[in-house]
Amino acid sequence: MMSLSRCSVFALLATALLALSSVTNASDSLTREQLAERIKAGETSESPLFMTPSERRIVFANTDYFSPVRRVEAGSNVYALTPAPRDLGAVQYEIDGQMYTIESFLGRHPLMGLVVVQDDKILLEHYADDHSAETRWISFSVTKSVTSMLMGAAVEEGYIGSLEDTVGSYLPRLAGSDYGNVRVRDILQMASGIEWDEDYTDPESDVSRAGILNGVELTTYLAKLPKLHEPGTVFNYNTGESNLTGEVLRAAIGNNAATYLTHKIWQPFGMEHDATWVTDGLGGGETGGCCISATLRDYARLGLFALADGVLPSGERVLPAGWMTASTAPSEGADFYGYLWWLAGDDRFNASGIFGQKIFVDPQSKLVIAAHSNAETATGSDYAKHLQAALLALSDHLRVES
Repeated sequence: MMSLSRCSVFALLATALLALSSVTNASDSLTREQLAERIKAGETSESPLFMTPSERRIVFANTDYFSPVRRVEAGSNVYALTPAPRDLGAVQYEIDGQMYTIESFLGRHPLMGLVVVQDDKILLEHYADDHSAETRWISFSVTKSVTSMLMGAAVEEGYIGSLEDTVGSYLPRLAGSDYGNVRVRDILQMASGIEWDEDYTDPESDVSRAGILNGVELTTYLAKLPKLHEPGTVFNYNTGESNLTGEVLRAAIGNNAATYLTHKIWQPFGMEHDATWVTDGLGGGETGGCCISATLRDYARLGLFALADGVLPSGERVLPAGWMTASTAPSEGADFYGYLWWLAGDDRFNASGIFGQKIFVDPQSKLVIAAHSNAETATGSDYAKHLQAALLALSDHLRVES
């Protein structure tokens, strides 16, 4: 493992690589070792935001070559997903008045992997040439939704007494600050009312300066931010607030988040492969708002766990009854956001990460769709429009047929 200086929100991630000897695409045969040397020499940016697509294609497939991580270990009992291929290529969706098909979407270069699961059956599974069912891929803010479910587990076990508790009651260092006075519910809904700038293009924004901070550094930074609105009333997308949720989680359970994830969800639900979770330095805390890396099918299994309202295949309940319904209900501050889950309309919801990572859930048709992607830009790309439209079109189509 090699350590690089942390100079941006994604400095750790930009040097994160899996245990593959090399990963390539058709246009670039760059190896992980060569990319590491380029980063060390200053020839390549440390931040994926400013890397080339081929460099990101290496970085996103790897999260433990350079970055400190904590492993999330799979168990021996795998939740079975049965191949049941369906021809969904002709399903259509519309972008700016033009019609496209799922078949054409599968050929888009940013798409690394897509799996469509309904009733535990794999209807469609697609991978790019340099990707596979064994490839772990970084999730970015999909992790926020996993942290949300772990918060639910902590509520079910009594580690967190109530979402009405203040943040300061779990993190005394924030007592007396504006953040210390907001409720746990408020940070789950990104509605603390505290000022925060989530501009990925500005190196001086809050997310660039503090988006991967944890522990004392994070709470020191957040304690200085001013209050702009009454808590619970205004939505403001805030990675720092998600990391703060991770701080509350670890303080409440008295353990690290990766171990908690391993024993509450990963092993008992039946994930197939180990995952990794980026930490803030060796032995540090997991970044609550980012950076679990997992295989595509295990992305989908996380969606199935959410679809089951947090009940394991054994029948044991991990999340409080009705937790996912509450998590995916519109909040006062935003009718499109719940407890760190995006609401896609008509009872559908998804976990979403920059560059096109997705876990899309449609409870009505018992459908989960997961995607690994390497979009042109972090947000607002043409590919992002196609991805969301394709997911909704598949959901609409399978609702009719189910």
